[in-house]
Amino acid sequence: MKLTILGGGGFRVPLVYGALLGDRGEGRVTQVVLHDLDAARLSAVTRVLAEQGARAGDAPEVTATTDLDEALRGADFVFSAIRVGGLTGRANDERVALAEGVLGQETVGAGGIAYGLRTVPVAVDIARRAARLAPDAWVINFTNPAGLVTEAMSRHLGDRVIGICDSPVGLGRRIARVLGADPQQAWIDYVGLNHLGWVRGLRVAGRDVLPRLLGDPDLLGSFEEGKLFGVTWLQSLGAIPNEYLHYYYFNREAVRAYQQADKTRGAFLRDQQAHFYEEVRRPDAHALTVWDRTRAEREATYMAENRESAGAGERDADDLSGGYEKVALALMRAIARDERTTLILNVRNRTTLSALDGEAVIEVPCLVDAGGAHPVAVDPLPGHATGLVCAVKAVEREVLAAAESGSRTTAVKAFALHPLVDSVNVARRLVEGYTEVHPGLSYLR
Repeated sequence: MKLTILGGGGFRVPLVYGALLGDRGEGRVTQVVLHDLDAARLSAVTRVLAEQGARAGDAPEVTATTDLDEALRGADFVFSAIRVGGLTGRANDERVALAEGVLGQETVGAGGIAYGLRTVPVAVDIARRAARLAPDAWVINFTNPAGLVTEAMSRHLGDRVIGICDSPVGLGRRIARVLGADPQQAWIDYVGLNHLGWVRGLRVAGRDVLPRLLGDPDLLGSFEEGKLFGVTWLQSLGAIPNEYLHYYYFNREAVRAYQQADKTRGAFLRDQQAHFYEEVRRPDAHALTVWDRTRAEREATYMAENRESAGAGERDADDLSGGYEKVALALMRAIARDERTTLILNVRNRTTLSALDGEAVIEVPCLVDAGGAHPVAVDPLPGHATGLVCAVKAVEREVLAAAESGSRTTAVKAFALHPLVDSVNVARRLVEGYTEVHPGLSYLR
């Protein structure tokens, strides 16, 4: 089975390959094709994968190419993890937004809109090519903003594109762990959009154990989300929000923390990864060792500004292991082998949330089999959550419209309608600022 990884020179590709190395079942991936526009990054990541494979034995064959059509042709699965504009683009997203006093995070608020505007045209081109060159392939999208990009690609691939994210997985794992439950045996009642969802229940053996967590202040304050949001607020919500909702519920504090930081997250990763790729290019470098060390630092500093503003302290060691690669592998296995499973995924809504139309991509538990991912019926969200979901989905639709039409006016509308952008004039200045620093936005007229 052939797996093509778009963004194959990306830093987190070894996580995916590591997951593949642990799969010995029939019908496993035997060929991995890495595609990237940067040949030097491809070379560096290929070295890391070679050292991983040498340790494991009988590893999937790895090839690398800068030719997109060659990479896509004949693929069984396509894993999309591209970053249009690179980490320099992410750092610029943050800088331009923070100069206007609004959030620049890569998937939330102004930064997410800017990232989406330059990513959607590229993702749509990939979707069209995949439909032509690998019509039977399943596309697994991890490219951020994951829900928005998945929806853009679904207009050309239908249900054959599925978005994944590790945030809901990590959240469910933490809740189960603090309650002494096995995450593999727990049903997570989670629904929303990507990076905008809530856990409303955690069922073990048919019984919802989340009320026990919400009713115990000591237990509730002992894990990441309890420290980040505060016990009182979680009890008021009656649910556990995805960590990215901290940007909405504590926006002023988050923006201030980012403005006061020595470096934004994007600038930190830009510099850190530049050092990694430079170090791995040395002939005597132990590529896998360098990668392991860099990844540990990356994970430990994740959402550091938010945790500092909330007084949440450092991340627990158990939360430093990632998880999206495991979701990707489980998804591929379920489809390729008809190994039915349940995963939280980004898929078209159909009739799951009545407040949204059927084509809207949402993040929800899905039953997965050889026919793809099928969203599970869920209870409606409460009014405050429904309002936020609808508002952000409306913004995503304006981003898609601007990307399709090239309308600068529509791009301004997308920024202005976002709950975390507080002025139409700010929205206009954001579009001006972003088009100045991003060549990929030159299509906006």
